[in-house]
Amino acid sequence: MQTATWFHDAKLGIFIHWGLYSVPGWAPPTGEFKKVVAREGWQGWFARNPYAEWYLNSIRIEGSPSHRHHVETYGEDFSYDDFVPLFNRAVERWDPQEWADLFRKAGARYVVLTTKHHDGFLLWPSENPPHPYPSPKGRGVEVRERYCARRDLVGELTQAVRARGMRMGLYYSGGLDWTFEERPIRDIVDLFTTIPQGPDYVEYANGHWRELIRRYEPAILWNDIGYPAAANLNELFADYYRQVPDGVVNDRFTQINLARLGRLLENRRARSLISSLFRWMTSHMAVLPAGGHCDFRTPEYAAFRRITKQKWEATRGLGYSFGYNRNEGPEHLLSVEELVHLLVDIVSKNGNLLLNVGPMADGTIPDLQRERLLGLGRWLEVNGEAIFGSRPWVRAEGRTREGIAVRFTRQGDRLYAILLGRPRSRQVTIGSLQADEGTTVHLLGREGALAWKQEGRDLVITLPEEMPESPAYAFRIEPQA
Repeated sequence: MQTATWFHDAKLGIFIHWGLYSVPGWAPPTGEFKKVVAREGWQGWFARNPYAEWYLNSIRIEGSPSHRHHVETYGEDFSYDDFVPLFNRAVERWDPQEWADLFRKAGARYVVLTTKHHDGFLLWPSENPPHPYPSPKGRGVEVRERYCARRDLVGELTQAVRARGMRMGLYYSGGLDWTFEERPIRDIVDLFTTIPQGPDYVEYANGHWRELIRRYEPAILWNDIGYPAAANLNELFADYYRQVPDGVVNDRFTQINLARLGRLLENRRARSLISSLFRWMTSHMAVLPAGGHCDFRTPEYAAFRRITKQKWEATRGLGYSFGYNRNEGPEHLLSVEELVHLLVDIVSKNGNLLLNVGPMADGTIPDLQRERLLGLGRWLEVNGEAIFGSRPWVRAEGRTREGIAVRFTRQGDRLYAILLGRPRSRQVTIGSLQADEGTTVHLLGREGALAWKQEGRDLVITLPEEMPESPAYAFRIEPQA
């Protein structure tokens, strides 16, 4: 099956992590995912998890920075479900139209919202009652009110996004649900042994996915962590494609049940070997192997190093967290220049960028995040033709004679050479790039063709006298018609 053309063309999506964890909005800014795992191992990662959306798991690890913060800030008796009324009051002030306007200005072609993260809280009023959070207080509060949003956050954002010509995708944590499994995840083995496998959870997760498909017709099914082994995914996908023929499915529906290893996992050496294997794979591969059908791969805080035949989508936060983290400052976030370079590199290798924003509980997108999004959007307003609808060229990377990195994309016969840096002279020489006689060269955003010449196998372009300030410069190289 071919991945839908619209997804190939889209290039940029906005990921949104928003839920109960947005109320505390707290995690230690430990570092980027792959780098922390490579440096400290899985136990170091989970103990000081910088993903604020993992707040519930982090506070279940006694002595962790998040656990200490929670007790000091809210007290020993404050349960995670005590955030529910705080969140529901906060979201009354949320304006989905404002979000959709911002995402469009950033240049996004699609949006993916977390409908349920690992904490089990639902962002829509489901017909399938949400599983209750296991509060130690045992309060007899009605479940539907307790553990899902009062507003239909999924539906309202879907309408706003589509009204602005963008596609709407939905995330659902099919692999983890901490209302079904309370054991804290301390290492990578725990991650896979705590995926609920019982028939009650299979029915629950399938019911939610089917409801989301029927109600909102998402352009993307974005599952996370895995899926219970007993579920019939072929049937679920077939039903989805019948309702959304040009929809796409990600690669995180992997059905794995490490709990079947039983006593083997009680052996310290066996657990260590499994943990080391996953650590090596995380450090040396952009993405873990997919199980079963998928339309695209999803490396996290990573990217493929070369052009890949299969479509892929790199996903990451602007900082170290997906959920809102009040501890992140400008030093933790990508700059606009880094963001532009990241997008260009990914697109040159047949990827999309799913860039995450982490709103506060009331829907406010922090100024630092807004600044980055708008900066990216300004660059795309000028240079978007080198990105949107493009395809990889015969090679992704190049370099100028003065050492500036170059990335290539194409649209039909048009080649785009994008410089990831500012040239220091009036001429720029792109190595191993030959143009035929009659070729025209334009700098996107400037009127008129540029002079060029061939020096052996290298293309020499004469630049305008005044070059605009920009994170990157895109040249359209077009053969004679």
